[in-house]
Amino acid sequence: MKTQYRVTATRTGRWWAIEVPELPGVHSQARRLDQVESMAREAIALLLGVGEDAFDLTVEPNLSSLGSLKDSIEEALAAREEAERAQSKSSAAIRHAVREIRDSGYTSRDTGILLRMSNQRVSQLERDG
Repeated sequence: MKTQYRVTATRTGRWWAIEVPELPGVHSQARRLDQVESMAREAIALLLGVGEDAFDLTVEPNLSSLGSLKDSIEEALAAREEAERAQSKSSAAIRHAVREIRDSGYTSRDTGILLRMSNQRVSQLERDG
């Protein structure tokens, strides 16, 4: 199993300052957030004398460094998580309803109309279990 390192990226001016808390002295910077991982990999590999694929990374942007954007980002992420939970709950309820309706003897077409979906989708849900 590869060693896992946490990389923090803090916005400072027009750059992202990169640190690896588990490896004191590993610092770098990147212009864009999507460059943080590769810059951190390069710095860690150089320090440890290993290949850049010898370890795993988790990049954690420091939202506090983004000032007033922090609240908007956290709100958007929370809304996305809530939507994903609702979607999961909806999918489970739809699968359950399809089983119940079909087990009661209704056709695939009737089931689709009742659940406002195509009969092909009903058949797919039945196949997928």
